[in-house]
Amino acid sequence: MSTYFPRPRTALRAVVTLTALLAAGISSASDAIPRLANGKPDFSGIWQTTSAADYDLEPHAGRVDAPSGAGVVEGHYIPYLPEAIAKRRENFENRLTKDPRLKCWTLGTPRGIYYPAPFQIFQRPRDLTIVFQFGHSVRTIHTNNTRHQDERDRGYWLGDSRGHWEGDTLVVDVVDFYDEVWLDRSGNYHSTDLHVVERWTFLDANTIEYRATLEDPQVYSRPWTLSVILHRHREKNFQLVEDYCFTLPYEEHYPPRPPQQQAPVASREAR
Repeated sequence: MSTYFPRPRTALRAVVTLTALLAAGISSASDAIPRLANGKPDFSGIWQTTSAADYDLEPHAGRVDAPSGAGVVEGHYIPYLPEAIAKRRENFENRLTKDPRLKCWTLGTPRGIYYPAPFQIFQRPRDLTIVFQFGHSVRTIHTNNTRHQDERDRGYWLGDSRGHWEGDTLVVDVVDFYDEVWLDRSGNYHSTDLHVVERWTFLDANTIEYRATLEDPQVYSRPWTLSVILHRHREKNFQLVEDYCFTLPYEEHYPPRPPQQQAPVASREAR
């Protein structure tokens, strides 16, 4: 049996052709993503993850309050300090009553991004505004080269977000957190020393890879990273809807209705 070896010039031509095709493919994908007038990627739209990250960031078996999941943490497990594990365990044991989301508190960063509800991004050259359906919290990511505030002792539910561009990736530095929010329903948590670096990257025009690296010397032994995929809602007339869960105790009275249209108390309790 004879073996054919291409001539060097033929092989070189094949490599050049393949390289050109790959470059064209990358360029085509890059050109396909939406952009602002200034050429920066435009993340405007309504987005949502299909992951089960909010139930538990780490790998977990199915349980009464959560479906099984492979987790979204690189390396699988959050590197807690030994002295922080006890609080994590306590949170987990009390998760059905102590999860801040059950009190309708703002979900925080990064939890609001992978919570199983849509959020909408409005973008302009100087900033991005994120409106969350859950509780209608509003977060601003400044992209106008401003720096974090000097007074950093009061904290924010969503942190203080300052972004910059690395190519087509939006990199966001987030500091100044409250410690009264959780990272998921299983009790993973952080302290006021949390520092988050997010990376938002288009995979195609309707898909974003969201990565967040968390550093907190009070709770974790080293920085760690989570990653989820966000999908654009493209259903006709899709929009955020009202989800003020703190109004549920007033459901009987809200919104006001004529007496003849009010549902019997028994019917409301049966829902």
